[in-house]
Amino acid sequence: MSQSNYLRLVTRERADLNIDLFEDLSGNVPGASLRQKSSEIQKASPSRVFLSKLLGVHTDERAWRRGAAGEEEVARQLEKLGPNWRVIHSVPVGSNETDIDHVVVGPPGVFTLNTKNHLGKKVTVYDNVIYVSGVKQQYLNKSRAEGRRASRILSSACGFEVIVIPVVVVMASELVFKGSPIGVNVVGRKRISGWLDGQSTQLPPDRIESIYSVARQRSTWVH
Repeated sequence: MSQSNYLRLVTRERADLNIDLFEDLSGNVPGASLRQKSSEIQKASPSRVFLSKLLGVHTDERAWRRGAAGEEEVARQLEKLGPNWRVIHSVPVGSNETDIDHVVVGPPGVFTLNTKNHLGKKVTVYDNVIYVSGVKQQYLNKSRAEGRRASRILSSACGFEVIVIPVVVVMASELVFKGSPIGVNVVGRKRISGWLDGQSTQLPPDRIESIYSVARQRSTWVH
């Protein structure tokens, strides 16, 4: 897929859009990169994908599709935030096709949200690990690393220290806490907007806008 087509995929359609505005990430569609991967598999093997759906087989295509649905749902929850908040979805980082599901900037600070869609399963959170239906996952370490990387990038681009708080947002049929992870927060998707609003104020409005103006630029994240 060409760069221009990818950018059109992750950016909401606007009749007045021109190529210069593709630098602006503020219109990115949540879950776009995962939808892209799912679509590519469907186009390459439509019969196999149809059969897998029919049989309920777990495939990469299904994983990408469920991941995208999770990001879209969390984006809907984030729409509940007030006017002092700024949200950017599907933030591309570096040149290795990774992205941050959601970057959120508001009075309590800057947050990177890593969405995990496990509807139909039980998710258990301990001090140092998360289990999904009894299977150990590396979500905590990955989210901490994502937050540290975002902090380095934004601090360098802004010219002042930007502390980034990593959050794992969980969609699950049952979310159980048996510990409190250090350096990363785990929040159920229906609670995320209220949880963010409930954090203590750290940033004045001008600092929020300063960080957001840098974070919304594609070039900030590609180095």
